[in-house]
Amino acid sequence: MDTIQDIKQTVVIQASIEKVWNHVATSEGITEWFMPNDFEAKVGHEFHIQSPFGPSPCRVLEVEEPNLISFAWDTDGWIVTFNLKDLGGSTEFTVIHGGWKTPDHVVPKAGEDATVIRERMNGGWVGIVQKLQKVVEG
Repeated sequence: MDTIQDIKQTVVIQASIEKVWNHVATSEGITEWFMPNDFEAKVGHEFHIQSPFGPSPCRVLEVEEPNLISFAWDTDGWIVTFNLKDLGGSTEFTVIHGGWKTPDHVVPKAGEDATVIRERMNGGWVGIVQKLQKVVEG
């Protein structure tokens, strides 16, 4: 069975890695560009992201300051990873949204096939990383 390819979006932000980290590793920072949440950068921390479909339960899987945060998102097996790479004065930020199942798998909360949801979310992530860039470079 084929699984759906991960979503991957990258943007170069004209700011130090520390400044970008502060926007992707704190609840307040994540709220500014993504969604309201009660995130803490601690492995094992359980938190919620307030998505348009209601609160999504999440759990922090990895934290490697200032380069990586990974968390389980919702109940469908999704894993979201924020990768930060210091480019010396600027920062490359990549989001990877993985853990997709087969193309015809119905995502429970949305009630639609995973291919439809992935396409919608891929477009969403484009806007989200651009918003992060605007917020940080502000």
